[in-house]
Amino acid sequence: MENKKILVTLYKSPIGYTQKQRDTVTSLGLKRMNQTVEHFANPEILGMTRKVPHLVSVKEI
Repeated sequence: MENKKILVTLYKSPIGYTQKQRDTVTSLGLKRMNQTVEHFANPEILGMTRKVPHLVSVKEI
């Protein structure tokens, strides 16, 4: 299996959303607006990005 990578960018503030959603953003390694982190596209990371699609953008590398 090929290890694909994705770029996850926080484009909207998690303020005003549930604590669970804020924790998900933090678990992705995002601390501030417009910050981008690189992750392997494993099921855990993809599941987290699907929980907060209104806060993050995902691009495949």
